Amino acid sequence: MSAPEEHRKAAPDVLGYALVTASDSRDEASDVSGRTMAERVEAAGQRVVERLLVPDETAPLRSAVSALLAQPGVDVVAVSGGTGVSSRDVTVEALAPLFERELPGFGELFRALSHRRIGAAAMLSRAAAGIVAGRALFLLPGSPAAVELAFDELILPEAAHLVAQARR
Repeated sequence: MSAPEEHRKAAPDVLGYALVTASDSRDEASDVSGRTMAERVEAAGQRVVERLLVPDETAPLRSAVSALLAQPGVDVVAVSGGTGVSSRDVTVEALAPLFERELPGFGELFRALSHRRIGAAAMLSRAAAGIVAGRALFLLPGSPAAVELAFDELILPEAAHLVAQARR
């Protein structure tokens, strides 16, 4: 058995997810990406601890995500939106400073997988991830297709392994 397989066996079966949509234009009814994250998490047998809609601004994002990362029962925080290149996209600047350890492989793999689906436009994504106090923090694009890709191909298959390793 390989080391990753051994680590996965020792990882927790169920994680608590806090899900955040960073947007000034969405409300609960129009938050398709937030709904998509929650559906993916629940379909995988994981727990949604909290789901928030936060303005796409530095101070509210940092405050909300910091509070989620401090909550018992939250193992993973995923933020959808604000990872592009427009002047309104501030999620990476707001939240990457929280990373104790950056996970550059997440963004690299996300963009590689995305390239297969959307071509060269994948380079516009600044999707990122890191570890904060033994928890995983993922910064995702705001499109539902990007959320599906990130959760189905990267986050859900490896989050338990990632969190278990981060807490060693």
